[in-house]
Amino acid sequence: GAVPVKEVATTEYATGKRKRCVAKVWVQPGIGEITVNGMSVAEYFPDLRTRLDVLSPFMETDTLGRFDVETQVYGGGVQQQSQAVRHGISRALNSHNALLRPGLKQAGFLTRDSRIVERKKYGLAKARKSYQWVKR
Repeated sequence: GAVPVKEVATTEYATGKRKRCVAKVWVQPGIGEITVNGMSVAEYFPDLRTRLDVLSPFMETDTLGRFDVETQVYGGGVQQQSQAVRHGISRALNSHNALLRPGLKQAGFLTRDSRIVERKKYGLAKARKSYQWVKR
């Protein structure tokens, strides 16, 4: 069912991260306007999959169109950025209303994806790739 949204106009701030990407997210009750780096979400994420990443916390909690989101995101690529924004929005919604937590937790939106690039080791071409073996 629909979870009641506190109509007190409090702005919640949260940080979302994914790999090398950081999203600063401000969420407040509103009409569903989402701005990413000063652009509309449709402009910044023209690709449907990445846009769904951003909207998924609201769809998961039945709160689509009930919050305005302002976000600054930098680093990483398009997909990393959309997932970082998703993480930030989820955390902000969680701190706005604890009743939204189970749905977000179930969908795995509150978990920081800890997979980051493994460092390169000396004596190897990359993190795990070795140089070509030469018999003679």
